[in-house]
Amino acid sequence: MTGESAKIVVRRGGAQDVRFLRDMLHHAYYWKERAPDTGPGPVALYVKAWGRPGDTAVIAIDKGFPVGAAWYRLFDNDRPGYGFVDERTPELAIAVVPNARGKGVGTALLEALLHDARAAGYPTISLSVDRANAGAIELYGRHGFEQVAEDEDSVTMLAQLDTSTSQPTNEGTETA
Repeated sequence: MTGESAKIVVRRGGAQDVRFLRDMLHHAYYWKERAPDTGPGPVALYVKAWGRPGDTAVIAIDKGFPVGAAWYRLFDNDRPGYGFVDERTPELAIAVVPNARGKGVGTALLEALLHDARAAGYPTISLSVDRANAGAIELYGRHGFEQVAEDEDSVTMLAQLDTSTSQPTNEGTETA
Protein backbone atom coordinates (compact mmCIF):
# COMPACT_ATOMS: atom_id res chain seq x y z
CA MET A 1 0.00 0.00 0.00
CA THR A 2 1.22 3.49 -0.69
CA GLY A 3 1.56 6.03 2.09
CA GLU A 4 -1.41 8.10 0.94
CA SER A 5 -3.77 5.11 0.81
CA ALA A 6 -6.09 4.42 3.70
CA LYS A 7 -5.97 1.00 5.29
CA ILE A 8 -8.03 -1.57 3.45
CA VAL A 9 -10.67 -3.23 5.61
CA VAL A 10 -11.75 -6.71 4.56
CA ARG A 11 -15.14 -7.77 5.88
CA ARG A 12 -17.38 -10.75 5.35
CA GLY A 13 -19.82 -10.33 2.47
CA GLY A 14 -23.51 -11.05 2.63
CA ALA A 15 -26.81 -10.74 0.79
CA GLN A 16 -26.48 -6.93 0.88
CA ASP A 17 -23.39 -7.24 -1.35
CA VAL A 18 -24.94 -9.19 -4.25
CA ARG A 19 -25.22 -6.10 -6.46
CA PHE A 20 -21.53 -5.32 -5.87
CA LEU A 21 -20.59 -8.96 -6.57
CA ARG A 22 -22.50 -8.74 -9.87
CA ASP A 23 -20.63 -5.55 -10.76
CA MET A 24 -17.34 -7.20 -9.88
CA LEU A 25 -18.09 -10.11 -12.23
CA HIS A 26 -17.41 -7.78 -15.14
CA HIS A 27 -13.90 -7.18 -13.79
CA ALA A 28 -13.30 -10.83 -12.87
CA TYR A 29 -14.50 -12.42 -16.10
CA TYR A 30 -14.26 -9.66 -18.71
CA TRP A 31 -12.56 -12.03 -21.17
CA LYS A 32 -15.38 -14.59 -20.90
CA GLU A 33 -18.41 -12.29 -21.23
CA ARG A 34 -20.68 -12.41 -24.23
CA ALA A 35 -21.52 -9.46 -26.41
CA PRO A 36 -23.96 -7.13 -24.57
CA ASP A 37 -26.92 -8.00 -26.81
CA THR A 38 -26.74 -11.78 -26.38
CA GLY A 39 -28.11 -11.99 -22.84
CA PRO A 40 -26.50 -13.33 -19.69
CA GLY A 41 -23.87 -16.00 -20.10
CA PRO A 42 -22.41 -18.52 -17.66
CA VAL A 43 -20.71 -15.71 -15.73
CA ALA A 44 -24.08 -14.98 -14.09
CA LEU A 45 -23.87 -18.37 -12.33
CA TYR A 46 -21.27 -16.93 -9.97
CA VAL A 47 -23.86 -14.84 -8.09
CA LYS A 48 -27.28 -16.07 -9.21
CA ALA A 49 -29.41 -17.11 -6.20
CA TRP A 50 -26.64 -16.00 -3.82
CA GLY A 51 -26.90 -17.48 -0.36
CA ARG A 52 -26.84 -21.17 -1.27
CA PRO A 53 -25.03 -23.47 1.15
CA GLY A 54 -21.29 -22.92 0.73
CA ASP A 55 -21.54 -19.39 -0.74
CA THR A 56 -18.91 -17.23 0.96
CA ALA A 57 -17.66 -13.73 0.14
CA VAL A 58 -15.32 -11.07 1.47
CA ILE A 59 -15.42 -7.40 0.50
CA ALA A 60 -12.52 -4.91 0.55
CA ILE A 61 -13.38 -1.39 1.71
CA ASP A 62 -11.14 1.63 1.16
CA LYS A 63 -12.15 5.05 2.53
CA GLY A 64 -15.68 3.79 3.08
CA PHE A 65 -16.19 2.41 -0.45
CA PRO A 66 -16.07 -1.18 -1.71
CA VAL A 67 -13.05 -1.63 -3.99
CA GLY A 68 -12.88 -5.38 -4.42
CA ALA A 69 -14.51 -8.70 -3.70
CA ALA A 70 -13.58 -12.34 -3.54
CA TRP A 71 -16.04 -15.15 -3.20
CA TYR A 72 -16.43 -18.85 -3.69
CA ARG A 73 -19.30 -21.15 -4.38
CA LEU A 74 -19.87 -24.80 -5.18
CA PHE A 75 -21.00 -25.80 -8.67
CA ASP A 76 -22.39 -29.08 -9.94
CA ASN A 77 -21.56 -31.16 -12.99
CA ASP A 78 -24.70 -29.98 -14.81
CA ARG A 79 -23.90 -26.26 -14.41
CA PRO A 80 -20.15 -25.90 -13.85
CA GLY A 81 -18.20 -22.68 -13.46
CA TYR A 82 -15.21 -21.87 -15.67
CA GLY A 83 -12.75 -23.27 -13.11
CA PHE A 84 -14.85 -26.31 -12.19
CA VAL A 85 -12.88 -29.26 -10.83
CA ASP A 86 -15.53 -31.29 -9.01
CA GLU A 87 -18.70 -30.84 -6.96
CA ARG A 88 -16.80 -30.79 -3.64
CA THR A 89 -14.32 -28.06 -4.61
CA PRO A 90 -15.51 -24.46 -4.34
CA GLU A 91 -14.55 -22.13 -7.16
CA LEU A 92 -13.08 -18.77 -6.28
CA ALA A 93 -13.77 -15.52 -8.10
CA ILE A 94 -11.92 -12.30 -7.29
CA ALA A 95 -11.90 -8.79 -8.70
CA VAL A 96 -10.57 -5.38 -7.76
CA VAL A 97 -11.76 -2.10 -9.28
CA PRO A 98 -9.13 -0.71 -11.68
CA ASN A 99 -8.11 2.31 -9.57
CA ALA A 100 -7.41 0.09 -6.53
CA ARG A 101 -5.19 -2.44 -8.30
CA GLY A 102 -1.55 -2.75 -7.34
CA LYS A 103 -2.24 -1.66 -3.74
CA GLY A 104 -2.48 -5.05 -2.03
CA VAL A 105 -6.26 -5.30 -2.24
CA GLY A 106 -6.24 -8.53 -4.27
CA THR A 107 -3.75 -10.14 -1.91
CA ALA A 108 -5.79 -9.15 1.16
CA LEU A 109 -8.99 -10.52 -0.41
CA LEU A 110 -7.35 -13.76 -1.54
CA GLU A 111 -5.77 -14.40 1.86
CA ALA A 112 -9.03 -13.73 3.71
CA LEU A 113 -11.07 -15.98 1.44
CA LEU A 114 -8.53 -18.81 1.51
CA HIS A 115 -8.56 -18.55 5.30
CA ASP A 116 -12.36 -18.87 5.30
CA ALA A 117 -12.24 -21.86 2.92
CA ARG A 118 -9.76 -23.62 5.22
CA ALA A 119 -11.91 -22.84 8.26
CA ALA A 120 -14.96 -24.26 6.45
CA GLY A 121 -13.01 -27.50 5.94
CA TYR A 122 -12.57 -27.44 2.17
CA PRO A 123 -9.44 -29.42 1.24
CA THR A 124 -9.12 -27.69 -2.17
CA ILE A 125 -10.28 -24.57 -3.99
CA SER A 126 -10.16 -23.77 -7.70
CA LEU A 127 -10.31 -20.77 -10.03
CA SER A 128 -10.19 -19.79 -13.67
CA VAL A 129 -7.94 -16.98 -14.88
CA ASP A 130 -7.28 -15.32 -18.23
CA ARG A 131 -4.16 -17.04 -19.56
CA ALA A 132 -2.77 -13.62 -20.57
CA ASN A 133 -3.06 -12.25 -17.00
CA ALA A 134 0.48 -13.08 -15.86
CA GLY A 135 0.22 -10.91 -12.73
CA ALA A 136 -2.83 -12.78 -11.44
CA ILE A 137 -1.34 -16.18 -12.30
CA GLU A 138 1.80 -15.24 -10.37
CA LEU A 139 -0.28 -14.04 -7.38
CA TYR A 140 -2.23 -17.29 -7.33
CA GLY A 141 0.99 -19.30 -7.60
CA ARG A 142 2.38 -17.52 -4.52
CA HIS A 143 -0.73 -18.70 -2.67
CA GLY A 144 -0.34 -22.35 -3.59
CA PHE A 145 -2.40 -22.59 -6.78
CA GLU A 146 -1.15 -24.88 -9.53
CA GLN A 147 -2.38 -25.17 -13.09
CA VAL A 148 -4.57 -28.24 -13.65
CA ALA A 149 -6.23 -27.46 -17.01
CA GLU A 150 -6.29 -24.87 -19.79
CA ASP A 151 -8.24 -23.92 -22.86
CA GLU A 152 -7.76 -21.31 -25.59
CA ASP A 153 -8.25 -18.30 -23.30
CA SER A 154 -8.04 -19.45 -19.67
CA VAL A 155 -6.17 -21.52 -17.13
CA THR A 156 -7.82 -23.52 -14.35
CA MET A 157 -5.82 -23.57 -11.13
CA LEU A 158 -6.24 -25.58 -7.93
CA ALA A 159 -4.87 -25.05 -4.41
CA GLN A 160 -4.57 -27.69 -1.73
CA LEU A 161 -5.70 -26.20 1.60
CA ASP A 162 -4.36 -27.16 5.01
CA THR A 163 -7.54 -27.17 7.09
CA SER A 164 -5.93 -28.13 10.41
CA THR A 165 -5.16 -24.65 11.79
CA SER A 166 -7.73 -22.14 10.48
CA GLN A 167 -10.51 -20.21 12.19
CA PRO A 168 -13.08 -18.06 10.34
CA THR A 169 -12.10 -14.53 9.29
CA ASN A 170 -12.88 -11.81 11.83
CA GLU A 171 -15.21 -9.03 10.73
CA GLY A 172 -13.31 -5.87 9.82
CA THR A 173 -9.81 -7.24 9.40
CA GLU A 174 -7.46 -4.42 8.41
CA THR A 175 -4.46 -4.73 6.17
CA ALA A 176 -1.79 -2.19 5.42
